[in-house]
Amino acid sequence: MLVRRRTSFLFLSVIAFLCVGCSFGGPIATPSPTAVRSSTASANALTPVSTTSPLYQCPSYLSGTSNCYTPYALRVAYGVQSLTARGFTGKGQTLVDIVSYGSPTLQKDMDVFDNQFGLPSLHIQVIAPLGTVPFDPKNGDMMGWAGETELDVQIMHAIAPDANIIVMTSPVDETEGTIGLPEFLQLEQYAVNHHLGQVFSQSYVASEATLSDSAGQQLVKQYTDFYKQITTQDGWTVVSGSGDNGATDWANLAATQLAPTPIVNFPADVPWVTSVGGTTLQSGTTGYDEAAWSGSGGGMSKFFTEPSFQQGLPASVQSMLKGQRGIPDIAADANPQTGMAFYFNGNWTQTGGTSASTPLWAALVAIANQMAGHPLGFINPGIYKVALSTHGMVDFRDIVSGNNSVHTTVQVQGFSAQPGWDAVTGWGTPLADHLLPDLINALG
Repeated sequence: MLVRRRTSFLFLSVIAFLCVGCSFGGPIATPSPTAVRSSTASANALTPVSTTSPLYQCPSYLSGTSNCYTPYALRVAYGVQSLTARGFTGKGQTLVDIVSYGSPTLQKDMDVFDNQFGLPSLHIQVIAPLGTVPFDPKNGDMMGWAGETELDVQIMHAIAPDANIIVMTSPVDETEGTIGLPEFLQLEQYAVNHHLGQVFSQSYVASEATLSDSAGQQLVKQYTDFYKQITTQDGWTVVSGSGDNGATDWANLAATQLAPTPIVNFPADVPWVTSVGGTTLQSGTTGYDEAAWSGSGGGMSKFFTEPSFQQGLPASVQSMLKGQRGIPDIAADANPQTGMAFYFNGNWTQTGGTSASTPLWAALVAIANQMAGHPLGFINPGIYKVALSTHGMVDFRDIVSGNNSVHTTVQVQGFSAQPGWDAVTGWGTPLADHLLPDLINALG
């Protein structure tokens, strides 16, 4: 169920919740992880251990929900836990989350989340350089953004528990077209000018269809020039969700009508941005496996031509791209029915959307920056270099089943997951203990 108007935040309705729009500080426990299995014949298996361990148990309210993940289980699934055990936890790094409004219960809910899972306590800094507006809990868009904010922060903290997190809030609701986007750009310019961090996590989207007029194109160019500067010159990494409406998205500013043709979203389409798609993560007695999530945004941009880092993709992919930028670049769990346990507004539930996969990847970048000893900046060339090498089969879990075709109020033929890169899950999902060292090496 889409619970905020524009950001990619999905909520599994195991509690009564309606939205019109869209601990202790000691060491983290590190027993042996369960098996991790890739979706191809090449397995990346670790020694299995019973998932009856408390580290794998979601809160009692979710105990009857299959495929509910704790922070520990999510780290194991993506090869992060062995890095955690070695002290690579994002320490010394700062993640910057961009949202509208924020959440008045952010710190309180975060404290409950940390206590439940034995995570280090974290004081979240909230910055509002553009001012604030009174929070109205009866306003569906505000409540949706509050949930979005808390989901972003909880997933980032689950994956990189020692990274600092700054939430930057806008007093304007970002919806479709240019609405709210100028303010988000101002927030990001402020963050760069004040050296607040090195990684932007962005769970907001606006469809290319609503940005095709002159005002939209002017703003897209402003963002693109800014992202090129900060990723290639200032060491920032920008991570954005590809969207939650599969191979299409909204055709109108009111976000009430899906386009009957393939559509991708901004800013995930920008070549200087790392675009994150979504999967369905399932656990079993032999480990974890994944398929493409049907809501994962993906396809070819009408705004941007094929970037150099995609020009090494095979002829079969080139015939699909037709010289245009393809998204996403990578993916992670986004199905709300297979999400991490999430605490919000006094309740435990599960959430999803590419709002879940995006902060996960942002947290991985923070860990990689810590491992490298410097910010990696523009990571897309490194991702594609690694994926196209012999390391790709052990650095990524290649997703080879599922698609993002749309069969709702419109019928849109989407794209199927396949070996290698595809327009639903990109290169697949991370096996971070192998991927991050290789990514650092690939970027020099």
